[in-house]
Amino acid sequence: MENINPFHYEGELSWCPGCGDFQILKSVEKALTSLNKKPSEVVLVSGIGQAAKLPHYMKANGFNGLHGRALPPAFGIKSFNRNLTVLVTTGDGDCYGEGGNHLIHAIRRNIDITVIVHNNQVYGLTKGQASPTSEVGMVTKTQPFGVVSLPFNPIAFAIAMDTPFVARSYSKEIDFTADLIKQGIETKGFALIDILQPCVSFNKINTYQWYSQRAYKLDNSYDPTNRVKAFEKSLEWGDKIPIGVIYRSQRQTYDETLDRLGIKPQVNSQPDLSKVKSLIDEF
Repeated sequence: MENINPFHYEGELSWCPGCGDFQILKSVEKALTSLNKKPSEVVLVSGIGQAAKLPHYMKANGFNGLHGRALPPAFGIKSFNRNLTVLVTTGDGDCYGEGGNHLIHAIRRNIDITVIVHNNQVYGLTKGQASPTSEVGMVTKTQPFGVVSLPFNPIAFAIAMDTPFVARSYSKEIDFTADLIKQGIETKGFALIDILQPCVSFNKINTYQWYSQRAYKLDNSYDPTNRVKAFEKSLEWGDKIPIGVIYRSQRQTYDETLDRLGIKPQVNSQPDLSKVKSLIDEF
């Protein structure tokens, strides 16, 4: 019988029982299969963290980089071969903390990749330290008196940067999340999908019950192309948390910029074998 999910991995997964990463993994698989993607057409790129393990648990091309450094190799892969579907799976610490500088410039360039952030508001791999999205007052092992810094708002930031696709989801909503990932992949340009995900081991505040009582889906009356309204939605937090496509825009992608300059992807170039041989002979 043909495997209807060619991305499914049969081995052991090392996430904690009940972790939202399991749900996000299912959503990614659903999104890719709904687009009829083949494993050979997909590259999953990650840094370090629990979210960064996801490429190991799918049958597809993968690249596991340094902490906070998933975006540079993803940029290189997509620039070299535009035919590939490039997804970055990263955590709130990995992407918004160590990787914050790369996030800024990847959005500026408008690279055609989809970034999926597993946002559990802690550093789960290293036992629950506060992350850039932890709430003020949250007590952790390294913040025994509570977090004192304001949390980073990735949605508001992405809207301010005019990111072509900005969405938020809740990991328990597997099909809903899969559809957002699908839309992100189909978008021309940078797509940021921030997925609220409970950490059952180290975050006892933002639990499944907490999110289920607060997350609500944006309806068809909401216009994600209205930037002012999108900013308003990005600031909703606490008793009500909107999930869905928060913002959409259109602007020139990095690939289109290169095309205008006459620069073609390296995958289509023919190397000068004499120069290659000459280089090798030096060693």
